[in-house]
Amino acid sequence: MVKTIELKLLPDEAVREDVVRERAASVAGVSIGEIRHIRPLKRSIDARGYRPVVLLRVEVYIQEDFTPEAPLLSGLRDVAHRPPVLIVGAGPAGYFAALELIEAGLKPILFDRGKDVQTRRRDLRAIQQFGEVNPHSNYCFGEGGAGTYSDGKLYTRSHKRGSIEKAMRLLVEHGADPDILVDAHPHIGSNKLPKLVANIRETILKYGGEVHFDAHVTDLIVRDAKMEGVVVNGAQEYFSQAVILATGHSARDIYYLLHRKGIRMEAKPFALGVRVEHPQPLIDRIQYRQDPREEHLPASSYRLACQVDGRGVFSFCMCPGGLVVPAATAPGEIVVNGMSLSRRDSPYANSGTVVAVEMEDLRPFQSYGVFAGLEFQKSVEQSMFAFGTGGQQAPALRMTDFVAGKLSASLPPTSYIPGLLPAPLHELLPKGIYLRLAKGMEEFGRSMKGYFTEEANVIATESRTSSPVRIPRGKDNYMHVEVAGLFPAGEGAGYAGGIISAAMDGQNVAQAVARFL
Repeated sequence: MVKTIELKLLPDEAVREDVVRERAASVAGVSIGEIRHIRPLKRSIDARGYRPVVLLRVEVYIQEDFTPEAPLLSGLRDVAHRPPVLIVGAGPAGYFAALELIEAGLKPILFDRGKDVQTRRRDLRAIQQFGEVNPHSNYCFGEGGAGTYSDGKLYTRSHKRGSIEKAMRLLVEHGADPDILVDAHPHIGSNKLPKLVANIRETILKYGGEVHFDAHVTDLIVRDAKMEGVVVNGAQEYFSQAVILATGHSARDIYYLLHRKGIRMEAKPFALGVRVEHPQPLIDRIQYRQDPREEHLPASSYRLACQVDGRGVFSFCMCPGGLVVPAATAPGEIVVNGMSLSRRDSPYANSGTVVAVEMEDLRPFQSYGVFAGLEFQKSVEQSMFAFGTGGQQAPALRMTDFVAGKLSASLPPTSYIPGLLPAPLHELLPKGIYLRLAKGMEEFGRSMKGYFTEEANVIATESRTSSPVRIPRGKDNYMHVEVAGLFPAGEGAGYAGGIISAAMDGQNVAQAVARFL
C-alpha cells in the first residue's frame, strides 16, 4: 500500500532521515518497521508563523517495495545516420530540443556563436575584471545560454506548456541534485551548471549528434518560403529541411537577419528596470524574523508586485545569497543580472525590479517599426554606459535616494565586481519607468516592512527580462507562420521565460519537427 501524506517539520528535523521516518509512520498510522520506502514529492518553507517550518509531501510505501522509473536516457539510440535537423543556439531550448530529436530518431546539429562552457569562463573574467565585452561569448552567449552563469533557477509557472517532470529528470540524469525534483523553488547554482551542461553535450555527441562552437550563423538559406539550411561564419553551408532557431533573448543580430530576409516578426511587450541589492541578513530578518537564520534554513527570498499608474511593477529573478553580474552583450552598454552559487551563501540578496513596457510606451521609437522595443532597450543601456567611465561600472543609488530623486553621497557595499558609480538614475532612466519604480519601491516597503532602506543599492540596468520581439509561429505546429521548416523556439522567439520553460519549449518544438519531417 502507498499513502501520500503531509508532514510539518522544523528545519533541523527535516534533514534527519530518522525523524522523517518516525513522523511519517505516526501520520500514516503504521509502525516504523512496516515502512519500506519514503519518496519525497514536494518540499517548501512556510515562514508565516512564529518559527519557519518545512512542509513535506511524501509517498509512504507500506509493506510494498518502491521501483524507480527507468532512466530517460536508456531509451536513446544512435542517430548519426538519420535525417539532420539544424539547431541555432546551445542554450536550454537548443539542448533540450536536441535530446528530444535523438529520442525521435533524428540527428541534431547544433551551432553556437559562443564557446564551450569551460572556455567561456575566460570571457566572463574579462568583463568582470577588465570591462571587456566579447560580443560572441559573455553571460548571455555561449554553451548553456544565459542561465548557465546567471543562477540556474528552475522555477516556472508554465505547467501547461509541457512536461516539467521530464525536463527536471533529464537534468538529474545529467548530474543535478535530485532535490530539484522536490523543492518548490528548485535551483542548481552557477558553480554546478557548467558540468551539467557539458554532460548534456556529451550525451548529444554519444548518440550521433553534432555540436559546433564559435559557429556564428550569419545567414539563412530560404527558397520559395521554405527553409533549406544555414550559413555559418559567412562561409560554410549546412542543409536541412528543418531549422530550430533557439538563439535567446539577446541575439539582436538574428532579428536583423530575419528582417533582411523578409521573415515576419512582431513587437511584443517586455519589462525594464533595475536590480535591487539588499544585505541578505536584512532579508532573513524580515522573512524569517531570525538573525542569524537557523543552520538548515535556506537564504530567504521574496516576490513582490503592485500596480502603479496602469503598469505592473514587480520583482523578477530573485537571487538570495547571490551576486550581481555584468550581462552586456556588446561594447558600449551597461546591463546587469543576478546569479547565485549552489550554496547561496553570499552576504547579499538581489532581485530584478522592473516595470512592464507596453506598445504605447514606445511611441518615440515608432519609426523603428518591429524593433521599437529593441531600440528602446538599447537607448537605456547605452545612456548608462555613456554616464560611466568607459568600463562596466554600473550606475547606482541608495534606494532611499532613488525614490527621493537625489544623488547618493556614497553607496552601500555590493557584490558587483566591476563596481558601482553614484549616478542620477532619476534622470538617466525614462521618466515613466523611473516614476513607477520609485512608487513601486515605496509600496513594496509598506507590504514588506524593512525592504525600503538606505542599505539597499538600486543598480541599472535590468533590461533583458525577455525579448522585445516575437517570431510568430503556428499554435499547433510550432512552425513560422510564413516559412516552412523554420521553427522559432525559446526566449529568443518570445515563447519562454527561464531555463525550464525554454527547455520545455525546445522539447515541444522538436516533437513538432519530428511530425513535420
